[in-house]
Amino acid sequence: MILGRSDLADFACFLAIARHRSFRLAALELGVSPSALSHALKAMEQRLGIRLVNRTNRSVTLTAAGEELQNAITQPVAEIGQAMDNLNRYRDAPAGRIRLNVLVDAAQVLLAPVLPEFARRYPNIEIDIAATNRMVDVIGSGFDAGIRHGGTVPEDMIGQRISADLRWVVAASPSYIERFGIPERPHDLEHHHCLGVRLGDDRIYRWEFLGPQGEFAISVPSKIFVDEGRAMIALALAGTGLMYGTDAIFAPHLKSGDLRLVLEDWATTGPGYEIYYPSRRQVPTGLRLLIELIREMRPLGV
Repeated sequence: MILGRSDLADFACFLAIARHRSFRLAALELGVSPSALSHALKAMEQRLGIRLVNRTNRSVTLTAAGEELQNAITQPVAEIGQAMDNLNRYRDAPAGRIRLNVLVDAAQVLLAPVLPEFARRYPNIEIDIAATNRMVDVIGSGFDAGIRHGGTVPEDMIGQRISADLRWVVAASPSYIERFGIPERPHDLEHHHCLGVRLGDDRIYRWEFLGPQGEFAISVPSKIFVDEGRAMIALALAGTGLMYGTDAIFAPHLKSGDLRLVLEDWATTGPGYEIYYPSRRQVPTGLRLLIELIREMRPLGV
């Protein structure tokens, strides 16, 4: 049997649905609407004369035939996709699409300075970025790679460092300092208003410092909790409370004088950002070129 282009497209649609067990997530990975994906699967099943997927309002599961097809074509289709991507080496202008799951702060201070140049050099490569601090399975959610702090990359992934270590500091607006004063030691924070940091797994972050006896972490008094850096900076600029974060995030506001650092003698450093992807796959051309450009431009050092 000779396969045509439509067969390969059908297989790609089916495998995305099989991986995610969700038409919405599969459609997001493929860059189409859930309705279009549903119609494509229905047409495929009609041509084959076999039901591959059981669909209800609450779940998507594979039939026995669907599971057999998934097992049979997963590796061959992956190899075809890699072969197509390898052909990018022979193009005048590399093309393709990469999807990234990125920490919100990293999107702002790491990718934003690089992407204008990337778009200029590689106009045929599309980058789809989901900026979120929520913990997700990047591969199960259809991403090619993720960016998060070093030391938090899953063990079954390949991680590459793309920034220098990050310095963690506390900042406040001049209006806050005028009203409440400057904390001299981390434990003085007990008498201040602090913006609580909610992590991507819903835990509340304990602020970390470096003292004469080494690193330590403390729980700070908070009545306002935020899970995203830009919203937290807006609150800090308004004088709502002290904010904990990296000096890279604060840099433009420190330069303008809208924020000031406090407790600088107690600042600590932590691992920089890493980009990570599955060890079982070759790196897509677009992703490789992005990593190379980040290392070339060094927005946060490396």
